[in-house]
Amino acid sequence: MGGGGLRHKRSVVTSGPRARDPYAGTPRLGVRAPRTKPVATPAGPSTVVPVPARGPAPADAAARGPDAVAVDLSVDLAPKRPGKLLLRNPVLVASGTFGYGIEYGEVLDVERLGAICCKGTTLKPRAGNPPPRVTETPGGMLNSIGLQNPGVDAVIERYAPLWAGWQVPVIVNVAGESIDDYVGVVRKLDGVPGVAGIELNISCPNVGKGGLQFAVDREAAAAVTAAVRRATDLPLLVKLSPNVADIRPIARAIEDAGADAITAINTLSGIAIDRSTRKPLLGNVYGGLSGPAIRPVALRIVYEVAQVVDIPIVAIGGVTALDDVLDYLAAGAVAVQVGTAIFADPEVPLRIVDELRAYCAARGLASHLPLVGSALPARPNRPSSKGVEYRP
Repeated sequence: MGGGGLRHKRSVVTSGPRARDPYAGTPRLGVRAPRTKPVATPAGPSTVVPVPARGPAPADAAARGPDAVAVDLSVDLAPKRPGKLLLRNPVLVASGTFGYGIEYGEVLDVERLGAICCKGTTLKPRAGNPPPRVTETPGGMLNSIGLQNPGVDAVIERYAPLWAGWQVPVIVNVAGESIDDYVGVVRKLDGVPGVAGIELNISCPNVGKGGLQFAVDREAAAAVTAAVRRATDLPLLVKLSPNVADIRPIARAIEDAGADAITAINTLSGIAIDRSTRKPLLGNVYGGLSGPAIRPVALRIVYEVAQVVDIPIVAIGGVTALDDVLDYLAAGAVAVQVGTAIFADPEVPLRIVDELRAYCAARGLASHLPLVGSALPARPNRPSSKGVEYRP
């Protein structure tokens, strides 16, 4: 994890007046052969082709003259609802790392992002977990914010009118402790101008099942997805937890329950020890591990999920540079979310957009979508839960 504060560069470009954060109390959390299965694109199916060698970073396509390839980085994250969640590029910012979007308006051009996933939103306001809430770890960070947020009504009142004036889609991350909680939040968001989609954070305790997370139980994950699907026509993304033995049945159940896309992955559970007291450092004991340290786990889960579902996958976990994006595309994702890296350098997402466009242009690709799935096997592999360390 690097240092560096936010550098003021330019104002956010919106179709309405620029606004500062009206909710000053909000914490700004910080910090084998390629398959030939078609993948969804805005213009129709696209066949996967092998990924060319990466080589050095290419020059910007604009400098290549009039014959340079025009690159369209757009991607449809809800192909079953054409046009409902069409992104101009495949680089999103992850929930909990970008506030409500407006906090970074003085730092970068928010309109150039593919989409914004806002802070986790609950039915009622939440004060969050006791401090300390954040600590750095080798290759990442642990956070235990506890979903501090003002509640869905305040989010609609304070932020949705601003989002409605933006061109960049805002996807609201939704959390709850029961199916009724999730449905209650989503019903309030349904039809609100400025809300482009829903991302379900199902890594929350299901009070009705003794606190077991929705995300680790196939039936619970399917039930909450189906209930939310019945409550709204908004595009629905469901965020997977890595804290399971075999992710594939859960991913299939979520798809069957009506999800438009899958985001993978949420944080891994971990703890840190305070070396002065020899006690757990975080006030909540447990925290969520994010950053480059979890990238191999996230890559493995994207790789496994892509072999069993037909809906788009948005990859999350340790994205800091173009090579990370290319790896996730090869594993089957069509888009990525940048999270923890933003705390060290808020410009990472837009730099990746530019580099991905230049990479495609230099290789004669009109889109990034032909890169998707090149690492996948012709037939599904067995899951990693069967023989990760030992081979027969």
